Amino acid sequence: MVTGSGFAGPRETTSSISPGPSARAQQLRDVIAAVPDPEIPVLTIDDLGILRDVADDDGRLTVTLTPTYSGCPAIDPIRDAVAQHAAGAGFGDVEVVMQLAPAWTTAWMSDDGRRKLRDYGIAPPSDRAIGCPLAQVPVACPRCGSERTRLVTRFGATPCQAQYACGDCLEPFDHFKAH
Repeated sequence: MVTGSGFAGPRETTSSISPGPSARAQQLRDVIAAVPDPEIPVLTIDDLGILRDVADDDGRLTVTLTPTYSGCPAIDPIRDAVAQHAAGAGFGDVEVVMQLAPAWTTAWMSDDGRRKLRDYGIAPPSDRAIGCPLAQVPVACPRCGSERTRLVTRFGATPCQAQYACGDCLEPFDHFKAH
């Protein structure tokens, strides 16, 4: 059974396994960590840092996810994919809950996830811009590395992205916005 209509309250932890994880919780985490993001399929939910917790409470497995933002259109497909991966690996009774606080931040993205974004042609977020959306932090072109880029529009292929153009290689590219 997978649920997801409720939202978990705030926890003190970030992406983790509950204290003293059971072998079963660790196995489930290993399985679902590879669930791809439906909007940017080169990233996994683990790369994004939205896989917050996998807990085993006396045999009851709970997966906690934090969406990139509260209205993220990808969260329902992600919840469904987590449930499908869990069921496919033999985990029948898994609850998937959303945790909104603390809010997700791009600081939770893995270094591997940032590299995957760059390799895919999307400029990764800069941690220097977190918490300061009006900061004029240079965005390097993921193709040629030039910082001679300009913002074309604050809205790109997904709500999490903005579109830029490079002044050196002249290619357009998306930039994953810092949150």
